[in-house]
Amino acid sequence: MPDLPAGAWWPVAASIFAIAWGGNEFTPLLVMYREVSHFSDLVVDGLLGAYVLGIVPALMIGGPLSDVYGRRPILLPAAPLSLLGSLMLMLAPGSPLMIGIGRILCGLALGLVMAIGTAWIKEISDASGANPAAGARRASLALTTGFLAGALVAAILAQWGPWPTRTSYALHILITIVTGLWLFTAPETRTPGHLPAENEPASGAETLMSKLIVPKAAHKRFLRVVLPVAPWVFGACGTAYAVLPALLKDRAGDYPIAFAGIMTAVTLGFGVGIQTVGKKIDTHRSARASVIAMAIVATGAVFAAGAASTTSLTIGLIAAATLGCGYGLALVAGLSEVQRLAGPDDLAGLTAVFYSIAYLGFFVPMLLAALSTIFSYTAMLIGGAVIAILTLVEVALAWQAHLPGAHE
Repeated sequence: MPDLPAGAWWPVAASIFAIAWGGNEFTPLLVMYREVSHFSDLVVDGLLGAYVLGIVPALMIGGPLSDVYGRRPILLPAAPLSLLGSLMLMLAPGSPLMIGIGRILCGLALGLVMAIGTAWIKEISDASGANPAAGARRASLALTTGFLAGALVAAILAQWGPWPTRTSYALHILITIVTGLWLFTAPETRTPGHLPAENEPASGAETLMSKLIVPKAAHKRFLRVVLPVAPWVFGACGTAYAVLPALLKDRAGDYPIAFAGIMTAVTLGFGVGIQTVGKKIDTHRSARASVIAMAIVATGAVFAAGAASTTSLTIGLIAAATLGCGYGLALVAGLSEVQRLAGPDDLAGLTAVFYSIAYLGFFVPMLLAALSTIFSYTAMLIGGAVIAILTLVEVALAWQAHLPGAHE
């Protein structure tokens, strides 16, 4: 592949940004749906996690197929799916069924850009002569800034703008149209149909299944370092900007939606901040970044327990900042490990497996809401801190084990 211009990755990053915006603009509006649509905590947290039902199949199917058929043709449907999801959310603010379907559509779009867009940005970055770590960092920054912008703008418009249940979705539709058209200009980095003919199974079903299998997901390094940390990526986020705003909303006075937006912005803002220095923490020689990420997540869970116990807005913001740092570093660490393990033929596929596991963390708020009739949030968050520490120990035991290229 010929050398590419230094800025050739921007259209792909813009698409990730816009679709991440659509995936997360719902989050600070959880308080609004509780108050305006009178949904229960369990229903609202279930709707938050509903888009995982779209993310996981999109990741697991779209990622591997793009390794075979090319990045552009598999990623192009993401923008229309995201647009349609926002349209359904905008038109039916009082219907859990319609909101759930809209969230799943947004999830399908997000799954496609996360697996395919991340791999595509790395390949474009490598072809333009960028640092080998630049691809993972650029992709994670595009994703996180999209999450941040979507949540912050949605909160501001819902708290102070006209038509609070509709305006933010309308704005996202416009952004998605623009970035979706820009994506057509991104250079293709995969040649469709690259598998040798002798490797192709005879039947169509077997051919499809063979393209969806990602053997590197069974790599010992992936199982011991990447897999344990992955659920904490979005588990940390979900705790910070779904659980804590609901627990602290009464202390936010007349501005509970704005406070939820601030909590989301703080979480993701600190996530962006730590990602910009992630290349200094991450190393190909050990699991240092993953271990540090888990230490930060455990600390954030302790602060979250303190916020739940005291209902202190200050402690809540500290918890959000700490959990945001844990999220950001865990994301960079996981993507970096994946990109070191994967070959050119399974990069998007292995990225998809990582993100699929990571997004299971978005069911944490729903799980906590279901268990809140038995345990207090303070006790559950302390329990989460203990589990995070155990995860840290497990990853630390694999500090330099099964490194790519090393003798195992």
